[in-house]
Amino acid sequence: MTTPPGLRLGLLALGVAVALHGAARPALAADWTADPARSAIRFSGVQVGTPFTGRFERFEARIAFDADKPEAGRATVLIDLSSARTGDAQRDQALLQRDWFDVKAAPQARFEAARFVAKGGGDYEAVGTLTIRGTSRPLTLPFHLDLDGGQARATGRVTLVRTEFGVGQGAWASGQWVGLDVGVEIDLVARLQPPAGQ
Repeated sequence: MTTPPGLRLGLLALGVAVALHGAARPALAADWTADPARSAIRFSGVQVGTPFTGRFERFEARIAFDADKPEAGRATVLIDLSSARTGDAQRDQALLQRDWFDVKAAPQARFEAARFVAKGGGDYEAVGTLTIRGTSRPLTLPFHLDLDGGQARATGRVTLVRTEFGVGQGAWASGQWVGLDVGVEIDLVARLQPPAGQ
């Protein structure tokens, strides 16, 4: 079975995107909560010469951000790898198996943003570490943040190499059947949580 590499990458993108939401926070450090119903983590790749797209349906994120000190911000994003959907039942099932996500051994992907970097004009970078299948690698996710009162929307895109995380083993490792590059797009909406006691 051929499985898309984009899923793994999507995880990473998701974590970074959520962190970005928090980066838009006004003045004091605050907590943001992502709205999964209005958010999306999408991935794209190429399988046997044909482009495909997919998304992760389940994820959660914890974000803290100080607008005056983005470098002190933090975010943790957990993605349920078994929730990857591409619209192809055979591919979706293959992604769960040992050669790909191996969800029995590693059911979640984890992205931890250690800091945010303001680039100007509403653009930021989330700098952190992405872990998939027990393999951790540094990742920087560029994103644009729009704020509207207590709501934030982060959109961004990054390209990952799936084999750097061990996704796609054996016959799938060469890129002959499934491309090594996976595009990850985030479109996350988050709401500012009121301070404790309010």
